[in-house]
Amino acid sequence: MNDTLTEADLKAQLEKLGTLRNAIAQAIVGQDAVVEQLLIGLLAGGHCLLEGVPGLGKTLLVRSLGQALELQFRRVQFTPDLMPSDILGTELLEEDHGTGHRHFRFQPGPIFTNLLLADELNRTPPKTQAALLEAMQERTVSYAGVTHSLPAPFFVLATQNPIEQAGTYPLPEAQLDRFLLHIRVDYPTEREERDILAQTTGTHSAHVPSVMHGEEVLALQARVREVHFGEDLLGWVTRLVRATRPGEASPVEVKQWVKWGAGPRAGQSLVLAAKARALLHGRLAATREDIAALAAPVMRHRLLLSFAAEAEQKGADDVIAALLRAVPFNA
Repeated sequence: MNDTLTEADLKAQLEKLGTLRNAIAQAIVGQDAVVEQLLIGLLAGGHCLLEGVPGLGKTLLVRSLGQALELQFRRVQFTPDLMPSDILGTELLEEDHGTGHRHFRFQPGPIFTNLLLADELNRTPPKTQAALLEAMQERTVSYAGVTHSLPAPFFVLATQNPIEQAGTYPLPEAQLDRFLLHIRVDYPTEREERDILAQTTGTHSAHVPSVMHGEEVLALQARVREVHFGEDLLGWVTRLVRATRPGEASPVEVKQWVKWGAGPRAGQSLVLAAKARALLHGRLAATREDIAALAAPVMRHRLLLSFAAEAEQKGADDVIAALLRAVPFNA
């Protein structure tokens, strides 16, 4: 492919991204940062965990993304009685009425889709959580000794209510690590809330047009890998991730507030997410701004905080903000 075609290709793909954003905005008022992080997760080929109190439009946001993408979309409401087979699938015993021969046939579960909304993931027990997250990591489902591949692209968007809500099962740190981004959904501003009331209580019904199909999503995911990431940026990401681990060289905030730091997957996720953000903003090279903007969504669910942090009412975002101040770009 020559440079002219590559440039034209890129321009068309970036225009599609702008159209996709506008399509989602037909149904979602505000939440610009959340929408951007959701698209970054899609472009980077990772999965996203959205957290916020009930009623902030998390499910509507994911459903709108599914409508805007010409992909197979399924939603699973996670409940305390949901079993792994309800998600992954099961084998059915069938009989050939002509021969009388009986055989087992695998019936795929709802996970066999392009875009899966795992609604209120932390309301289902650990056994079912683990089954979903294993499939997310391997992109396959094994049943009765047979491995079944999940379709591509495959994108899981899980929502969860804060752990303080009643009836929840917190996700273990090792399983949280499977998510590329942990996206916080906050309350809307006063103006945004007024617009939400006006838009949702009248006769107008928002329509989200389909603007992108699966092949275009896969092409964009491949394009993300081509975005330039300088050696200086790579060194900074490495130092940031390593600084989350308590030790002699760690910032004082890490020593005080962090029990376990982030692993190498955090660095991989931060690099890919920064590349995706650069492409989303029309650039073919990542910058320090991309890393700083995504450090919290990438690492906030990968830090295990100490009792001292809880006592001082410090969260993972406080630790990450301190890291960005303490770890210099130019070592």
